[in-house]
Amino acid sequence: MDVELPLIAVVALVGYFGIRLYRPPTWLLVVLLLGGYLLADTFLAPAIDGGLTNVTTD
Repeated sequence: MDVELPLIAVVALVGYFGIRLYRPPTWLLVVLLLGGYLLADTFLAPAIDGGLTNVTTD
């Protein structure tokens, strides 16, 4: 039996339980989210995308 979940669902679950269990400060969440958003529009975006592709493929 195979179960398929979209990556965004897995990320959302990990994020939800991470926030509930570890209770990071709000400023840290804002910095990480804003930093990731801004980093996605730089020259490093292809390297990040390539790294994620290598991790998620078998």
